[in-house]
Amino acid sequence: MTRLFLSICLATCLLALLPVLDARAVEMPTRKAGLWEMKVVRTGSPIPEMTMQHCTDESTDKEMSSTFSPMAKDMCSKQDIQKTATGYVTDSVCAVGGMSITSHSDITGDFNSAYTVKSKSHNEGGSANLPRDSTTTIEAKWLGACKPDQKAGDIVMPGGVKMNVKDMEKLKALIPKQPPKAN
Repeated sequence: MTRLFLSICLATCLLALLPVLDARAVEMPTRKAGLWEMKVVRTGSPIPEMTMQHCTDESTDKEMSSTFSPMAKDMCSKQDIQKTATGYVTDSVCAVGGMSITSHSDITGDFNSAYTVKSKSHNEGGSANLPRDSTTTIEAKWLGACKPDQKAGDIVMPGGVKMNVKDMEKLKALIPKQPPKAN
């Protein structure tokens, strides 16, 4: 797996998770403690379907929100979230790896046994090989207790790559640097 592919996958996952993790004006529910499986399917994209597992607990989910929020503030010029009758709706404009990504997400589920995030995005800039429009669906389901060798924050990505979301500096290093903003 090349560094570019890994950084695109990681950036995609982070952007897909940001709406779930960033409380903003609306208080998002905390996921049930334990092991969550997240199946990520992108249509209109060369990035293959991937399944990740994330071990979490209440304090880790809250910490992720407080850690990802500053990252999102740096990356996103717009982040709106609204509570709806069926869940939540988010709209964002973010810059990742030289691309501007505009997305709309619908989030449904109970955060105790399962939730789904359906996002439509449009990007400008970046590689000419990447499609401009794509749809991402994250289907997350609670599997039970974390495995004995896991601690809260551990994510197992495709290919067995394991990292902990508490190691944010390592995650930031995988995302391509943004060019300086013009004044």
